[in-house]
Amino acid sequence: MRLKFGKRRAADDGLEVTEERGVRTLHLGSQAIQSRMRVSRPWDLELAYTRAMMGFLLFNSAPQNVLMIGLGGGSLAKYIRKQRPQTHITAVEIDPRVIAAARTHFDLPPDDATLDVIEADGALYVRQHPGSADVILLDGFDAGNQVAELATQTFYTACRRVLKPGGVLVVNLWGRDSDFAEYFARLTRAFDGEVGWISVQDKTNVIVFAFAEPGGPARLDAARPQLADISKRWGLDLRAFAHTFQWAEGIAPLLE
Repeated sequence: MRLKFGKRRAADDGLEVTEERGVRTLHLGSQAIQSRMRVSRPWDLELAYTRAMMGFLLFNSAPQNVLMIGLGGGSLAKYIRKQRPQTHITAVEIDPRVIAAARTHFDLPPDDATLDVIEADGALYVRQHPGSADVILLDGFDAGNQVAELATQTFYTACRRVLKPGGVLVVNLWGRDSDFAEYFARLTRAFDGEVGWISVQDKTNVIVFAFAEPGGPARLDAARPQLADISKRWGLDLRAFAHTFQWAEGIAPLLE
């Protein structure tokens, strides 16, 4: 795969990497942005939805094990490593071209004691690793569409089994997807209604948080006094996330 600069594109059977004005972008089979990186700050979260996915810090500010399903350019993995190197990250990606692009063009470091990048089917992986993660970050898109195998009732139920006590699944959904309501309903069923969400850029993305155990509202309330400190430590405005966070019963406006 080649990288061209300026407004030109380098394609590899649908995978494209572009760079313009110091910002590198990954596309996969469509114009939809899979990942974006500012070359001068490769560990930062350039896209708003990735910052919103870090909203899990409202409920667990010191995760020991994070499982990523879908790698993209590796933005979330790099950010977590930069901010909290004690956290072990496992990233599962089915497309070897995406892994190669992340390593070659998006500064994803090689595997070590705290990072494992696995070329595998995420749906199969979760069935084989129960009780292994404090947080799951699910960002499964192909050519701009939700990967069907990563949005089934069976898959969401398997994700719940992967989570340790107190764990949280974080899912990036397209707010305007024709199947959005069904995906949200499946998550609600799989997690017994223990679900919340943050809307990003007027429903472009809806980040859904599904909790392995009840008590999410109490955990959020307990975290509020520490949010300024946690925000400073992680370089995120978690107080803004807490302000916009909604629980499942408030989903009606997104379904209109």
